[in-house]
Amino acid sequence: ARSYFKAVAKRDVDAMLEHWADDGVVDLIPLGILRGPAEIGAFFRELFAAFPDFETTVGRVAVGRDEVSVEWRGQGHFTGAPFQGVDPNGRLIELRGVDVIEIADGKNVNNTAYYDGMAFARGIGMLPPQDSGAERAIKSAVNAATRVKRVVADGRDALAQRRNAA
Repeated sequence: ARSYFKAVAKRDVDAMLEHWADDGVVDLIPLGILRGPAEIGAFFRELFAAFPDFETTVGRVAVGRDEVSVEWRGQGHFTGAPFQGVDPNGRLIELRGVDVIEIADGKNVNNTAYYDGMAFARGIGMLPPQDSGAERAIKSAVNAATRVKRVVADGRDALAQRRNAA
């Protein structure tokens, strides 16, 4: 795991992929599942192309018999290529995460990666800053839509009850 994260820190996708079994799976909780070295490599190549100065540092490492948990931090500026369909805008992202990696026969076979998807979306500008006026406006709009749906549903229920009673 330490060797794998050294390759991540160097943004060396080929060295990263040497750590993966042919049927390895990465479950990126905010994004989805990557199957096999080709998909895993494509994701990290896209990430590193989008964030050319992306830095990863490892905090704590907890080792079990067949699995390792690695707490990490990452940051970089969105100045390179598009990422996940979003064009670069120069913004800084700062992430914290934990990877839980299962290892068999010296290879990574499964990795569940947990990180704050909202922090990432805020960082690249897909969501407004936390506690901003724009965020409050979005919450107000969501709450208003929820109230309207509730009133409509309550009205349908009352109408159905009247029909059933008749």
